[in-house]
Amino acid sequence: MTDSARPLLIVVSGMSGSGKSVALNTLEDLDFFCTDNLPAELLPRFVRSVAMDQRGRHRLAVGIDVRNRTPDLSRIPEWLSEVGALGFDHKLVYFDTRDEVLLKRYSDTRRKHPLSHDGLPLADAIRLERERMRPLLGMADLVMDTSELNVHQMRRQVITALGIGARQGMSVLFESFAYKRGVPADADFVFDARALPNPHWNARLRPLSGRDQAVREHLDGDPVMGDFANQVTAFLDAWLPRFEAETRSYLTVAFGCTGGRHRSVYLAERLAAHFRSRGREGVATFHRELE
Repeated sequence: MTDSARPLLIVVSGMSGSGKSVALNTLEDLDFFCTDNLPAELLPRFVRSVAMDQRGRHRLAVGIDVRNRTPDLSRIPEWLSEVGALGFDHKLVYFDTRDEVLLKRYSDTRRKHPLSHDGLPLADAIRLERERMRPLLGMADLVMDTSELNVHQMRRQVITALGIGARQGMSVLFESFAYKRGVPADADFVFDARALPNPHWNARLRPLSGRDQAVREHLDGDPVMGDFANQVTAFLDAWLPRFEAETRSYLTVAFGCTGGRHRSVYLAERLAAHFRSRGREGVATFHRELE
């Protein structure tokens, strides 16, 4: 575990399609300053620049993978040594996935592999990527195999495997979902928002989500929504400390509605903001139907 008194840089690397974007989004939710595909040789300059700005950010994360323009990734230890000289602890986390799972993920999402140029078949592109990424795999502080993990499990794994949740106390994930796609299997508490007023029936609000200001203002002004949110907040205010006292390292609170775009998203964001305002660290959100 990293000394909580020292600034921290996490380098997120690994195979394309293995969950690196999920990891960076999770770290961003946990108040890390994140950037993706930074040229590796700029790591020390990036850390120095961000750490010395007026906000003095001391929790940074950088994505470095096969897209990087730096030809010799084997020099990363040298650049991380310079980062250490700036007073930062650093971890290199490598995300890996079995080839057959990567092939299925690319097939399901229809995304193009970054090395699928000049008609290179997907299987060959994955094989070439493994060769180019071998130096980073060898120097990784932590290797995370995501072959059997869904998006929710990946987020939880990032929080727990990096020791972020343990360092800050219990980490809490507020998640939104649509009942028509099923209840998240890893939810500890599930609250049903389908009985609440639905912005979907407002033509102006329908294209938006619960993260948009117009929807938030609309639901903020509804007394029924206010009663529901206040009662759930009071429940969690009372019980989260008890779960934390039992040495729980993470807990997932899920809100569901019909489409998973308005009411559930609004509630997840509102509850997350409440607990952040009370000084709780390790609070994250995930909106399944918006990803």
